[in-house]
Amino acid sequence: MLNSKPVDLFLNIMNPTINLSSGVTAQIPAEVEKDSFNTVSCLSKENVDLSRRDWDSFETSWDFKTHPLIKPVPLISESFAQWSDECEKRFTRLKSNEEELNRIFIDIYSFQDELTPEVEEKDVTVRRADLTRDIKSLVSYAVGCMFGRYSLDVEGLAYAGGEWDGSKYKTFIPDPDNCIPVTDEEYFRDDIVVRFVDFIRTVYGADTLEENLTFIADALGTRGNTSRERIRNYFLNDFIKDHIKMYQKRPIYWMFDSGKQNGFRALVYMHRWNADTTGNVRVEYLHKLQRIYENEIRQSQDVAETGSGREVSAAQKRIEKLTKQLKETHDFDEKIAHLALSRIDIDLDDGVKVNYEKVQTGDDGKKIEVLTKI
Repeated sequence: MLNSKPVDLFLNIMNPTINLSSGVTAQIPAEVEKDSFNTVSCLSKENVDLSRRDWDSFETSWDFKTHPLIKPVPLISESFAQWSDECEKRFTRLKSNEEELNRIFIDIYSFQDELTPEVEEKDVTVRRADLTRDIKSLVSYAVGCMFGRYSLDVEGLAYAGGEWDGSKYKTFIPDPDNCIPVTDEEYFRDDIVVRFVDFIRTVYGADTLEENLTFIADALGTRGNTSRERIRNYFLNDFIKDHIKMYQKRPIYWMFDSGKQNGFRALVYMHRWNADTTGNVRVEYLHKLQRIYENEIRQSQDVAETGSGREVSAAQKRIEKLTKQLKETHDFDEKIAHLALSRIDIDLDDGVKVNYEKVQTGDDGKKIEVLTKI
């Protein structure tokens, strides 16, 4: 009743301000005829259920079970079509129910000359399918599976702190050391694009892998010559921004970020953080990437000296880029070394904001920014 058009009209007349007290609400002439009560009750309960199912389809819900695009079909486009149809039916049903409730209360209060039962689409609160949003959501779920937050073998949260249970992961195995590098080229075996491709292959099959990667890349709308390059550019430039926005500036995936040259970036999962996480990131990934850059520069220098025409020009550009990235990683290493030696652990009960600051503060109390700003 309180969400119906007649009550909205009452409230605008009785109290046309933004402040709506319980006293004003208590003055609403509340009446539901016996003949209408069961209908109103059933429609209201169905609306709550429709809205809950919509909310639970995304990972920010406490009752999230699995991503809606994870279906037993070979093509993500087919999965999205099914999801789109499900959303449309839910949207249409909720709109129809709201209009029927409006009609009932309009009849009860005899407002047929003042109001109509129609509900505008913008006022229907459940979501319709959105290709870009839903594919980004799938990417986020895949990252959750990479870290063990989610599992393809169990519903809901598989791990969010406490004792690790490896038996929950059989179909897709999480990253063992809680660090996934995000680089502008494929330098590591556990590179995030490598892991993501493996995830898509595991879920939808090897036969449709390339078609599915193209579908994802098209939906993300990023630049690149191949689907893998376009997906890599999303991880490199936009993923963490979308994640921070989704979790309202309380991210659960944290990105080590060396700066504008994209010299070094790596994701870790907050709930798997321990005192050695920063040290592991530094030694096993940052230092290894520095050696990779040095080797790549030497190879490019050989090409620049022995090649001709376009080869020389491309090699020189590559040397310039890699040199900047190498310098950035050395500058970053100076910052991260102090934090690594401090062996900073976290307490999940303190929340994201406190811990985000804690892991970037040395023993001397100095703030050292090594994670993406939020």
